[in-house]
Amino acid sequence: MVAAFILLSLLFVWSLMSDRMSRWSITAPIAFAVAGAVLAGGDQAAIHVDVDTHTFQRCVEIVLAVMLFTDATEARGYERLGRSVGEGRLLGLALPASIVLGTLVGAALFPGTSWWLLAVAALVVMPADLAPVLNLLRDERVPLRVRAALNVEGGFNDGLISPFFVFCVDNLVSAEGETFADLVLNVVRGAAYAVLVGAALGLLAAWLVRRARKAGWAGPVGLRAAGLALPFLAYTASSSVGGNGFVAAFVTGLCYTRSARPADDDHLRLVHDVSHLMALAVWFAFGVLTVDEFAHGISLSVIAYAVLALTVVRFVPVVAALTGSRFSGAERAAVGWFGPRGVTSIVFAVLAYTQLPDGEAAFVVKVTCATVLLSLVAHGVTMEPIARWFARRASQDAGDG
Repeated sequence: MVAAFILLSLLFVWSLMSDRMSRWSITAPIAFAVAGAVLAGGDQAAIHVDVDTHTFQRCVEIVLAVMLFTDATEARGYERLGRSVGEGRLLGLALPASIVLGTLVGAALFPGTSWWLLAVAALVVMPADLAPVLNLLRDERVPLRVRAALNVEGGFNDGLISPFFVFCVDNLVSAEGETFADLVLNVVRGAAYAVLVGAALGLLAAWLVRRARKAGWAGPVGLRAAGLALPFLAYTASSSVGGNGFVAAFVTGLCYTRSARPADDDHLRLVHDVSHLMALAVWFAFGVLTVDEFAHGISLSVIAYAVLALTVVRFVPVVAALTGSRFSGAERAAVGWFGPRGVTSIVFAVLAYTQLPDGEAAFVVKVTCATVLLSLVAHGVTMEPIARWFARRASQDAGDG
């Protein structure tokens, strides 16, 4: 009860001061991560957060399902994906290449580590999450093509990665007697059930919402409540038949958004607000994990991995994938640099933490915490200078014209 009171008080105070804080570049993720570190981290914590419980794991899974649903409904650039990023180059080429390169970098920095564990670490730290730099998407000084590409990537990469993450974790914790073929079959079956459940639920829900709106059966409040229920329905329905609840939530969001048009999106505002609140709770847990894992120091190899994950491992595949597209050199560099890590990586890391043995779990959490922390600083500091550079360049081009 004390923990709930402190968290709700923190949310209330932050809500009243959020605009003022943003002027000082103190974002909500930073504020709640610091609060988690100060209030719940270490041996003398004011409140206790037990991340090892089954209940905590289930809560994190629900958070990821809601996030995947909202990401799918927010990715308005889906139709322009071919025009913006050249036939899906970011998702189809750069993302897989980054994961492979991240796994190889991990093998070089952590010799003797299981390849499956290195793959899990790469899958956790590579998905981009624009929550720490949301202002970038609204900054008109940054070229629209760059913002659209980042928006599409941030909306879809976690949904594409989730089944591979589950597969790699299952290989690390597989029971005696389960073969590789069994694990592959389980993942394929789970993904297939999830796609069927998600598509059916998304299309049916969209049809029902259109009918309800047209017939006047439900007002704005009822429709917003219906939108909030969808990701929970997708996750529970898919899980109950042996499907991947994460994939189901993502597919439901895709099918629902595309089929519910041309209706306005006001009925999805509530689920997006709830997703935002859940993300703040994840940032709080991130602060706790960071203090606990780094209480006895951090190795140079972990720091090196985080630096390379944010630079070479992302930058090279992105720039290479966009070469030959309509992106200029500066735009390719901007997309390559702006791959902030955030809630998606934290949620995947917490799921790994609750499912893997202690040593392997600690490894994933350490590299994730280091990468996300470095991303918060590096991308937060460079966002404004890069936007100013694009503005000056646009002014010079206009003057030359």
